Amino acid sequence: MKTNPLFRKVLIGLSAIGPGLFLIGYNIGTGSVTTMAKTGAEHGMGLFWALVLSCVFTYILMVTYGKVTLVTGKTALYNFRTEFKWGWVLSLYIIIALIIGELLALMGVMGIVADLVQEGIRLAFDGLIVRTFWIILFFSIILYALLWFGRYQTFEKLLTALVIIMGLSFVIVFLMVKPSISTIVEGMVPRIPETPGSLGLIAAITGTTCSAAVFIMRSTVVAEKGWGITDLRTEKKDAFVSAAMMLLLSGVIMAVAAGTLHVSGLKLENTVEMIDLFEPIGGKLAAFVLILGIAGAGLSTIFPIVLIAPWLISDFRGTPRNIRSTQSRWLIFIGLLFAFGTVFLEERPPALMIFSQAFQACILPAVAIPIFVLANRKKLMHRYSASTKLNIGIIAVILFSLITTWFALTEFL
Repeated sequence: MKTNPLFRKVLIGLSAIGPGLFLIGYNIGTGSVTTMAKTGAEHGMGLFWALVLSCVFTYILMVTYGKVTLVTGKTALYNFRTEFKWGWVLSLYIIIALIIGELLALMGVMGIVADLVQEGIRLAFDGLIVRTFWIILFFSIILYALLWFGRYQTFEKLLTALVIIMGLSFVIVFLMVKPSISTIVEGMVPRIPETPGSLGLIAAITGTTCSAAVFIMRSTVVAEKGWGITDLRTEKKDAFVSAAMMLLLSGVIMAVAAGTLHVSGLKLENTVEMIDLFEPIGGKLAAFVLILGIAGAGLSTIFPIVLIAPWLISDFRGTPRNIRSTQSRWLIFIGLLFAFGTVFLEERPPALMIFSQAFQACILPAVAIPIFVLANRKKLMHRYSASTKLNIGIIAVILFSLITTWFALTEFL
């Protein structure tokens, strides 16, 4: 059977940017949806500048982490541990901070997915209510089975499908609700609102987009792809596609909320409220498409989250990443237990997500500064050490990370 030439080209293109799609699936989760929708509803497009800067800086650090991994043949934490005198302390700090942040995010992500699926069932079956515990248990069993038998290539394909579903869903909702384009464009004037919680939202935008975990995982997924030093250009293109897609999808979510909820003076405190608010605007079909998109975003995030502990430990040790090992399977199982957190906690999932994303922003300086040092170490990088342009970019990232960390600490402490 002959394959359509255009379809073949699309498949070849997607396979070439596998790590980028993996990280889009990881990055654009329910945390991003919640943060961008809440930002758009409360401040219109006034904080779009923070998203643009975060995506630009995400591209810079993705390129740098990928480059160091390709040149050295080693993953990030292993390089930190072996190249710095107290590198093992730094690496352990990053591991502990990232795992805590990701477990908090996992509770929020699965709670939001369960709430949305519950709402979808209620809309589809005339008010039928299924407890969120059973929804979380259903998804946890499926995820654990896939992780038990799967390989990285399987996850990459699955995340590619989820990213495509997620992206199309948000674009369709944007077209269906027809937000005011003029209002969106007019609202793009950069500003820092003088309202409570605005600094926390800026930190959350940074944490969910320019996430420390993304760069550590970037190193791992580039290594999993099997790329070598001859793939430097491919790695750079992959990073650009990934960062551009993050900006597009996150921007669409913010714009939908800004052009509908913000102009109507409506606030967003809960992700399920998003469905209730959009249903009168776009109808029941828009509500179902939105549920599909956000659930796809959530599930695409959960895969990398539960893989982060076994992958970080392998990264630290410099050992092969084997998710079928007994240790990895136990770590994944323990991680999935945290998915039930919102069943027992009084804190609502969106609040957990905003906090976890802002928490991630505080880890960013710890991953930006060491990679700047390594990228400029001639002994390690040889003729591939960072160019002047890349160095300016990384220094800008470091300054930005320190400012957003201050924002996060100011807001939450």
